[in-house]
Amino acid sequence: MTPPVEQDSVLQLWKEYQRTGDTMLRNRLVMQYAPLVKYVAGRMRTRLPDTVDQDDLVSDGVLGLMDAVERFDPGRGLTFQTFAVPRIRGAIIDGMRAMDFVPRSVRDKLRVVQRAQAALEERLGRIPEVEEVAREAGMPVHQVRDLTKQASGNHASLEDFDLADELASAADHAVEQGDDKALLMKVVQELAERDQVVIALYYFEGLTLAEIGQVLGVTESRVSQLHSRATATLRNKIVALDTA
Repeated sequence: MTPPVEQDSVLQLWKEYQRTGDTMLRNRLVMQYAPLVKYVAGRMRTRLPDTVDQDDLVSDGVLGLMDAVERFDPGRGLTFQTFAVPRIRGAIIDGMRAMDFVPRSVRDKLRVVQRAQAALEERLGRIPEVEEVAREAGMPVHQVRDLTKQASGNHASLEDFDLADELASAADHAVEQGDDKALLMKVVQELAERDQVVIALYYFEGLTLAEIGQVLGVTESRVSQLHSRATATLRNKIVALDTA
Protein backbone atom coordinates (compact mmCIF):
# COMPACT_ATOMS: atom_id res chain seq x y z
CA MET A 1 0.00 0.00 0.00
CA THR A 2 1.39 3.39 -1.00
CA PRO A 3 1.62 5.71 2.03
CA PRO A 4 0.10 9.21 1.86
CA VAL A 5 2.50 11.79 0.50
CA GLU A 6 3.89 14.60 2.66
CA GLN A 7 1.75 17.71 2.70
CA ASP A 8 4.34 19.85 0.90
CA SER A 9 4.25 17.38 -2.01
CA VAL A 10 0.47 17.34 -2.45
CA LEU A 11 0.35 20.33 -4.79
CA GLN A 12 2.97 18.80 -7.06
CA LEU A 13 1.08 15.52 -7.03
CA TRP A 14 -2.08 17.32 -8.14
CA LYS A 15 -0.22 19.06 -10.94
CA GLU A 16 1.25 15.81 -12.21
CA TYR A 17 -2.09 13.98 -12.03
CA GLN A 18 -3.98 16.72 -13.86
CA ARG A 19 -1.28 16.87 -16.51
CA THR A 20 -1.11 13.11 -17.11
CA GLY A 21 -4.33 11.58 -15.72
CA ASP A 22 -2.19 8.69 -14.51
CA THR A 23 -4.19 6.10 -12.52
CA MET A 24 -1.34 5.49 -10.06
CA LEU A 25 -1.23 9.20 -9.24
CA ARG A 26 -4.99 9.22 -8.76
CA ASN A 27 -4.70 6.32 -6.34
CA ARG A 28 -2.02 8.17 -4.37
CA LEU A 29 -4.36 11.17 -4.07
CA VAL A 30 -7.18 8.89 -2.92
CA MET A 31 -4.88 7.52 -0.21
CA GLN A 32 -3.91 11.06 0.78
CA TYR A 33 -7.54 12.05 1.36
CA ALA A 34 -8.84 8.71 2.67
CA PRO A 35 -9.26 10.10 6.24
CA LEU A 36 -11.86 12.48 4.79
CA VAL A 37 -14.05 9.49 3.90
CA LYS A 38 -13.82 8.09 7.43
CA TYR A 39 -14.73 11.50 8.84
CA VAL A 40 -17.82 11.92 6.63
CA ALA A 41 -18.93 8.31 7.16
CA GLY A 42 -18.49 8.66 10.91
CA ARG A 43 -20.60 11.81 11.07
CA MET A 44 -23.37 10.21 9.03
CA ARG A 45 -23.22 6.95 10.98
CA THR A 46 -24.37 8.66 14.18
CA ARG A 47 -27.74 9.39 12.54
CA LEU A 48 -28.37 5.94 11.05
CA PRO A 49 -29.91 2.70 12.37
CA ASP A 50 -27.61 0.23 14.12
CA THR A 51 -28.12 -2.22 11.24
CA VAL A 52 -26.08 0.00 8.90
CA ASP A 53 -22.46 -1.12 8.78
CA GLN A 54 -19.70 1.51 9.03
CA ASP A 55 -17.49 -0.39 6.56
CA ASP A 56 -20.27 -0.22 3.94
CA LEU A 57 -20.45 3.54 4.34
CA VAL A 58 -16.68 3.87 3.97
CA SER A 59 -16.66 1.65 0.86
CA ASP A 60 -19.33 3.76 -0.81
CA GLY A 61 -17.59 6.94 0.31
CA VAL A 62 -14.32 5.90 -1.34
CA LEU A 63 -16.18 5.74 -4.67
CA GLY A 64 -17.27 9.32 -4.11
CA LEU A 65 -13.72 10.33 -3.23
CA MET A 66 -12.39 8.76 -6.44
CA ASP A 67 -15.00 10.65 -8.45
CA ALA A 68 -14.04 13.89 -6.68
CA VAL A 69 -10.34 13.40 -7.46
CA GLU A 70 -11.13 12.83 -11.13
CA ARG A 71 -13.43 15.85 -11.41
CA PHE A 72 -11.65 18.39 -9.21
CA ASP A 73 -10.66 21.66 -10.86
CA PRO A 74 -8.46 23.93 -8.69
CA GLY A 75 -9.40 26.84 -10.93
CA ARG A 76 -12.88 26.98 -9.42
CA GLY A 77 -11.48 28.46 -6.22
CA LEU A 78 -12.66 25.64 -3.93
CA THR A 79 -10.39 23.62 -1.68
CA PHE A 80 -10.41 19.92 -2.50
CA GLN A 81 -12.01 19.10 0.87
CA THR A 82 -14.91 21.49 0.17
CA PHE A 83 -15.38 19.97 -3.28
CA ALA A 84 -15.04 16.36 -2.14
CA VAL A 85 -17.29 16.20 0.95
CA PRO A 86 -20.63 16.55 -0.92
CA ARG A 87 -19.55 13.89 -3.42
CA ILE A 88 -18.44 11.50 -0.67
CA ARG A 89 -21.72 12.08 1.13
CA GLY A 90 -23.68 11.64 -2.11
CA ALA A 91 -22.00 8.31 -2.84
CA ILE A 92 -22.83 7.10 0.67
CA ILE A 93 -26.46 8.18 0.26
CA ASP A 94 -26.66 6.31 -3.07
CA GLY A 95 -25.39 3.21 -1.28
CA MET A 96 -28.00 3.61 1.45
CA ARG A 97 -30.74 3.97 -1.13
CA ALA A 98 -29.60 0.70 -2.67
CA MET A 99 -29.88 -0.94 0.77
CA ASP A 100 -33.33 0.69 1.17
CA PHE A 101 -33.01 0.78 4.96
CA VAL A 102 -35.94 3.24 5.10
CA PRO A 103 -38.91 1.81 3.16
CA ARG A 104 -40.27 4.09 0.47
CA SER A 105 -43.76 3.75 1.96
CA VAL A 106 -42.51 5.24 5.24
CA ARG A 107 -40.78 8.14 3.47
CA ASP A 108 -43.93 8.86 1.45
CA LYS A 109 -46.10 8.93 4.58
CA LEU A 110 -43.59 11.18 6.35
CA ARG A 111 -43.83 13.67 3.50
CA VAL A 112 -47.66 13.61 3.75
CA VAL A 113 -47.44 14.40 7.48
CA GLN A 114 -44.86 17.16 6.92
CA ARG A 115 -46.96 18.77 4.18
CA ALA A 116 -50.06 18.60 6.39
CA GLN A 117 -48.19 20.20 9.27
CA ALA A 118 -46.80 23.00 7.08
CA ALA A 119 -50.27 23.71 5.62
CA LEU A 120 -51.81 23.89 9.09
CA GLU A 121 -49.08 26.18 10.41
CA GLU A 122 -49.71 28.62 7.57
CA ARG A 123 -53.49 28.41 7.99
CA LEU A 124 -53.58 28.59 11.79
CA GLY A 125 -50.58 30.80 12.44
CA ARG A 126 -49.29 28.41 15.13
CA ILE A 127 -47.82 24.93 15.60
CA PRO A 128 -50.72 22.47 15.14
CA GLU A 129 -51.57 19.74 17.63
CA VAL A 130 -50.88 16.15 16.60
CA GLU A 131 -54.64 15.46 16.40
CA GLU A 132 -55.02 18.33 13.92
CA VAL A 133 -52.14 17.05 11.80
CA ALA A 134 -53.67 13.57 11.80
CA ARG A 135 -57.01 14.90 10.54
CA GLU A 136 -55.32 17.01 7.87
CA ALA A 137 -53.20 14.05 6.71
CA GLY A 138 -56.10 11.60 6.88
CA MET A 139 -54.22 9.29 9.25
CA PRO A 140 -54.85 7.89 12.74
CA VAL A 141 -53.20 9.88 15.52
CA HIS A 142 -51.08 6.90 16.60
CA GLN A 143 -49.69 6.56 13.05
CA VAL A 144 -48.68 10.24 12.95
CA ARG A 145 -46.95 9.83 16.32
CA ASP A 146 -45.13 6.70 15.10
CA LEU A 147 -43.99 8.43 11.90
CA THR A 148 -42.79 11.48 13.84
CA LYS A 149 -40.84 9.20 16.15
CA GLN A 150 -39.21 7.44 13.19
CA ALA A 151 -38.16 10.82 11.79
CA SER A 152 -36.45 11.81 15.04
CA GLY A 153 -33.69 10.51 17.29
CA ASN A 154 -30.84 8.66 15.61
CA HIS A 155 -32.94 7.44 12.67
CA ALA A 156 -32.66 10.25 10.16
CA SER A 157 -34.46 9.81 6.86
CA LEU A 158 -32.70 10.01 3.52
CA GLU A 159 -34.60 13.25 3.01
CA ASP A 160 -32.54 14.77 5.83
CA PHE A 161 -29.33 13.79 4.08
CA ASP A 162 -30.70 15.17 0.81
CA LEU A 163 -31.12 18.53 2.50
CA ALA A 164 -27.55 18.32 3.80
CA ASP A 165 -26.43 17.84 0.19
CA GLU A 166 -28.54 20.83 -0.86
CA LEU A 167 -26.80 22.90 1.82
CA ALA A 168 -23.42 21.79 0.50
CA SER A 169 -24.48 22.54 -3.08
CA ALA A 170 -25.62 26.00 -2.04
CA ALA A 171 -22.25 26.55 -0.36
CA ASP A 172 -20.49 25.57 -3.60
CA HIS A 173 -22.68 28.02 -5.49
CA ALA A 174 -21.85 30.78 -3.03
CA VAL A 175 -18.12 30.14 -3.43
CA GLU A 176 -18.42 30.23 -7.21
CA GLN A 177 -20.15 33.61 -6.94
CA GLY A 178 -17.13 34.93 -5.01
CA ASP A 179 -18.82 35.37 -1.64
CA ASP A 180 -17.37 32.29 0.06
CA LYS A 181 -20.23 31.03 2.26
CA ALA A 182 -21.77 34.46 2.77
CA LEU A 183 -24.79 33.72 0.57
CA LEU A 184 -25.49 30.45 2.36
CA MET A 185 -25.21 32.06 5.76
CA LYS A 186 -27.57 34.81 4.62
CA VAL A 187 -30.15 32.17 3.67
CA VAL A 188 -29.91 30.46 7.06
CA GLN A 189 -30.03 33.79 8.89
CA GLU A 190 -33.34 34.62 7.20
CA LEU A 191 -34.98 31.83 9.24
CA ALA A 192 -36.62 32.46 12.60
CA GLU A 193 -34.02 32.51 15.39
CA ARG A 194 -35.05 29.18 16.93
CA ASP A 195 -35.19 27.57 13.48
CA GLN A 196 -31.61 28.72 12.88
CA VAL A 197 -30.53 26.98 16.07
CA VAL A 198 -32.28 23.74 15.08
CA ILE A 199 -30.70 23.74 11.59
CA ALA A 200 -27.22 24.49 12.98
CA LEU A 201 -27.37 21.84 15.72
CA TYR A 202 -28.94 19.14 13.55
CA TYR A 203 -27.12 19.49 10.22
CA PHE A 204 -23.80 21.07 11.20
CA GLU A 205 -23.23 19.75 14.73
CA GLY A 206 -24.85 16.32 14.25
CA LEU A 207 -27.08 16.43 17.35
CA THR A 208 -30.21 14.27 17.47
CA LEU A 209 -33.64 15.86 17.90
CA ALA A 210 -33.73 14.57 21.48
CA GLU A 211 -30.38 16.25 22.23
CA ILE A 212 -31.55 19.49 20.65
CA GLY A 213 -34.62 19.34 22.88
CA GLN A 214 -32.35 19.20 25.90
CA VAL A 215 -30.38 22.22 24.64
CA LEU A 216 -33.53 24.27 23.99
CA GLY A 217 -35.43 23.02 27.03
CA VAL A 218 -38.39 21.72 25.00
CA THR A 219 -39.79 18.28 24.17
CA GLU A 220 -38.46 16.14 21.34
CA SER A 221 -41.88 16.37 19.69
CA ARG A 222 -41.63 20.17 19.70
CA VAL A 223 -38.15 20.01 18.16
CA SER A 224 -39.52 17.69 15.45
CA GLN A 225 -42.14 20.33 14.62
CA LEU A 226 -39.53 23.07 14.48
CA HIS A 227 -37.31 20.86 12.31
CA SER A 228 -40.10 20.19 9.80
CA ARG A 229 -40.95 23.89 9.53
CA ALA A 230 -37.32 24.99 9.23
CA THR A 231 -36.38 22.43 6.58
CA ALA A 232 -39.43 23.24 4.44
CA THR A 233 -38.60 26.96 4.55
CA LEU A 234 -34.90 26.37 3.94
CA ARG A 235 -35.53 24.18 0.90
CA ASN A 236 -37.55 26.94 -0.74
CA LYS A 237 -34.80 29.48 -0.06
CA ILE A 238 -32.09 27.14 -1.38
CA VAL A 239 -34.02 26.59 -4.62
CA ALA A 240 -34.19 30.37 -5.04
CA LEU A 241 -30.43 30.63 -4.36
CA ASP A 242 -29.52 27.90 -6.87
CA THR A 243 -31.60 29.52 -9.61
CA ALA A 244 -30.33 33.06 -8.95
